[in-house]
Amino acid sequence: MSSEIVLKGVPAAPGIAYGPSFILDKGEFIVPKRSISASEVDSEIARFEEAVNNARREIHQLKTKITHDMGLAHAQIFDAHLLVLQDADLLNRVISDIRKTKSTAEYVFFAVIKKFIEAFSQMPDEYLRERAADVSDISKRVLKHLMDESKLHDLESLQDDLIIVSHDLSPSDAVSMYNKKIKGFLTDIGGRTSHTAIIAKSLGVPAVVGLKDATLRICNQDYVIIDGQKGVVIVNPSQETKELYIKEQSKIIASLEKLDDLKKLPAQTSDGKKVAILANLEISAEINAVRKYGAEGIGLYRTEFLYMNRLDLPSEEEQYQAYKQVAEAVAPFVVTIRTLDLGGDKFISSVHIPRDMSPFLGYRAIRFCLERPDIFKTQLRAILRASMHGKVQMMYPMISGIGELREANAILKKVKESLREEKIPFDEDMKVGIMVEVPAAVMTAETLARESQFFSIGTNDLIQYTLAVERVNEKTADLYDPAHPAVLKMIQKTIDAGHNEGIHVSVCGEMASDPLLAFILLGMGIDELSMSAASILGVKKMIRSVKLQEAQRIAYEALHLATGQEIEEFVGAQLRKLMPN
Repeated sequence: MSSEIVLKGVPAAPGIAYGPSFILDKGEFIVPKRSISASEVDSEIARFEEAVNNARREIHQLKTKITHDMGLAHAQIFDAHLLVLQDADLLNRVISDIRKTKSTAEYVFFAVIKKFIEAFSQMPDEYLRERAADVSDISKRVLKHLMDESKLHDLESLQDDLIIVSHDLSPSDAVSMYNKKIKGFLTDIGGRTSHTAIIAKSLGVPAVVGLKDATLRICNQDYVIIDGQKGVVIVNPSQETKELYIKEQSKIIASLEKLDDLKKLPAQTSDGKKVAILANLEISAEINAVRKYGAEGIGLYRTEFLYMNRLDLPSEEEQYQAYKQVAEAVAPFVVTIRTLDLGGDKFISSVHIPRDMSPFLGYRAIRFCLERPDIFKTQLRAILRASMHGKVQMMYPMISGIGELREANAILKKVKESLREEKIPFDEDMKVGIMVEVPAAVMTAETLARESQFFSIGTNDLIQYTLAVERVNEKTADLYDPAHPAVLKMIQKTIDAGHNEGIHVSVCGEMASDPLLAFILLGMGIDELSMSAASILGVKKMIRSVKLQEAQRIAYEALHLATGQEIEEFVGAQLRKLMPN
């Protein structure tokens, strides 16, 4: 065994994990050229057709399983793969080239598919460019059968406890991750609030991102240790290092077990201040975790997964059933549904969204919905109908001013009128709020609070826009500073504006899941914190261990410090005094 290698990246999800690595999608297949005789052509074509049929069968089985486990909405991401395998132009060209060149099926298929991928990748249309990923995925599945490749690179075949190593993780990868025995994630790219970080936290496993070349320096089945708190990865560790981390993980497990008793207890300071602790939700498969950790509802239900990686838009009925399922599962607690937040780093195949030079600053979230009221109205109808099945509230993302809020509410008003005319029931008193995640919303928060029923501060984007640091970019990870004085003052201003108008203010970004930062938010007067389910007990422990008056005093002093580092060091020292264990 080679000597240990230490890699440093961006800490994305806390915890320690160790075990064999699994390289997800490590490069292209290398397909050697081999000629065949004229007498072998027909059998080679038959071998190709059999491989295609086997790939179709696998995808149908996978789609059936995902439908059973997570619902049809999530399974439909595989429809695009099936369409590739039914493309007559592609299939006929492979068969024709096998006859013409007298080469093996795998070599011809690989040569043809590379041209298809290249052509799609250069398309100006976003929808067609995204098809390149579908073609690439399905090509590997077919080649696996043609070349008798090991299923080691097939995510759906994962059985053992493994550490996933990847260049990046896509939303479609995320769907396949749930209900798998995954111990942790390592990626070459990404920041601390990237999609990989959110997936890892929702699964309760550690993650390190922004490692730059982990997929090149780690081989399949290498023994790997992840320290998600420090952002450290150790490849092929020595026995001494293994024993050190095994002991460290035992301490973490023991401390987490002590938190189990908190599940049914309120998040209340020792001097009586109650703070609601809720969970963030991406897909319905996470509901069990929400219950497991004792969340008091869903503070952020991201609805993008119903739209992504599919060839059509989800119908009103499909969305209604999805929202209804979550509302009923969480009742009597609240479910806060965020309306569609596309753009930025999230795109869908069924709608053309031009890719901006600066996508986070462009055509996204509420701007997209107001531009496409047909899509927006369908979602609003589904949410309103689902409001009859639990305690549902709704919020608009990326509101930057009162004009957008009024325009969105005008559309909502028309949708309500339509439902009344059709005698379709909905909760007439369903609360409607906004996400505060751009500085413009903070600076006009007093005005927005008069026409909103609640605020939810999306700190992931608020930090990004305030500090001019793209939140998913590992190259600027050191500049992404949640404790920056400007960020904290933005949050304080928003809380004060909301409270002055008598509305609740919550935080649903990753700041809420960090006990140190949550302590500052507590002192600033936040009403609710919403986070990944696995973070709930740690934050609840902190709240139950301190007094509100102490948090207020420390937060006040922190807001007068000069840098984020000074703030974190000061608050950390104060919190250790209050919570020595």
